[in-house]
Amino acid sequence: MKTINELTEAQSYLVASASYISFVVMALPASYLLQKVGYKIGMSIGLFIMAAGALVFIPAAEARTYWMFLTGIFIQGTGMTILQTAANPYITILGPIESGAQRIAIMGIANKVAGALGSLIFGAILLKGIDEVNAQLDSVSASEKALLLDQMADSVYTPYVMMAIVLFVLGFLMRKAPLPNVDAVLDDNEQSSEKSQKQFFNILICGLEC
Repeated sequence: MKTINELTEAQSYLVASASYISFVVMALPASYLLQKVGYKIGMSIGLFIMAAGALVFIPAAEARTYWMFLTGIFIQGTGMTILQTAANPYITILGPIESGAQRIAIMGIANKVAGALGSLIFGAILLKGIDEVNAQLDSVSASEKALLLDQMADSVYTPYVMMAIVLFVLGFLMRKAPLPNVDAVLDDNEQSSEKSQKQFFNILICGLEC
């Protein structure tokens, strides 16, 4: 993205920060959404939002517009916030409370491994030949430079379309999966001011930790 949009160092740092900003900004809305729709539907919505964020990268690459890329990253971060805010307590609720921490730890390890593999795969696809292109950019005319940058931008289409398709499918499967849609609120018999505050606080912390 830095090469395609000819970004400064400060602008490239903002790209890396966009998803973290969404985690902080969207933590409260995510907890409110989960209280309305439940954990299972919330995870499905999170996946759909991430897919929509991936699709934003297509017009962003076509126009080579920095702020559109940031928007796509923010949208994906929003979906991730909803997904992980729902996933952590949902994993705890689905099984014995005593082993809830173990299930969350396993999920965290799987998340880290998948993130590392995803970065390697996407890096291999999107950064293929980047060194050669960077070397050429300094020695070509303005029109040739624009053509090279357009070609680099075109390489974004296929991986992000594939990502969007996978996320949409996962969102659909999550919605149809034979899993209980546990409400993110307490039953009437268990409700109390103190417990409600603790539940809200736990959901908020999960969102911030994402």
